[in-house]
Amino acid sequence: MSIIQVEGITKKFNGEKGIFDLSFGINRGEVFGFIGPNGAGKTTTIRHLLGFMKPQSGRTSILDLDCWSQSKEVQKQLGYLPAEIAFPEKMTGMQLIRYLANMRKLGNLTKAEELIHRFQLDPSGPIIRMSKGTKQKIGIICAFMHDPEVLILDEPTSGLDPIMQSAFADLIREEKRQGRSILMSFHMFEEIEGTCDRIGMIKQGRMVSIVQTEEIRNSSKRTYAIEFTHLAELESIIHKPFVVKEINADQRRLIIEIDDARMNELLHELSTRSIKSFREIQSSLEEYFMSCYKGEYHHV
Repeated sequence: MSIIQVEGITKKFNGEKGIFDLSFGINRGEVFGFIGPNGAGKTTTIRHLLGFMKPQSGRTSILDLDCWSQSKEVQKQLGYLPAEIAFPEKMTGMQLIRYLANMRKLGNLTKAEELIHRFQLDPSGPIIRMSKGTKQKIGIICAFMHDPEVLILDEPTSGLDPIMQSAFADLIREEKRQGRSILMSFHMFEEIEGTCDRIGMIKQGRMVSIVQTEEIRNSSKRTYAIEFTHLAELESIIHKPFVVKEINADQRRLIIEIDDARMNELLHELSTRSIKSFREIQSSLEEYFMSCYKGEYHHV
């Protein structure tokens, strides 16, 4: 049974906005990346999981608790980081951490202090004077400090510099090893590729694709950039049965995609032509999901 379960939820707003028949699950010890452009429905989905919205149809549950009718019980089990952080600015960072720790009846601040050290944070200053990155660190600490079983993190690396992004990725991997179930929404693919087990892409309120991260890395399809000595040689190969992704006639450059099983066929064609360069372009999650967004793939 999934720890986080979204079952065919629909929530329509004005016009075509909203989410429609959305379904996915997240298992214990799994990190699920949620990708989509602004307005695609990521935050609306998260609000349903937090119990802030009631679906018009379908159901969301966490730890087998209904997110709407049992929202108070659900929220006790969660660590949540919103995309837009609005802290009480008259407090210092440490005052806020202690305040939230008291609300959760934490016996000590051991985890919070470990995270303060990990993220090189000085929480003693007033929140009103803090940068976006510093506020983001406080938000991360508040989401993690009570060791929740489930974490929902909306754009968690927003405002963090590359060193802190790396520290955050290490934290996610550690929490995964401890069996946490984690939903993270992102718009940057680099963080997803290093932390997530599965990735779902939402487009206009509908799930376009759910895929295992390893499936992308181990795909049998390969993409190659080939530069020819003469333009006529480029023109003669584009009519062959390969998938042409891009043509640059001025540079006599061609990008094609083929399956591993057809590699010998490609090499045979190239052996009869004069080639200046031939290199593989490593596939990436960004390329895959851009293809999904353009409608070239549909894999749920």
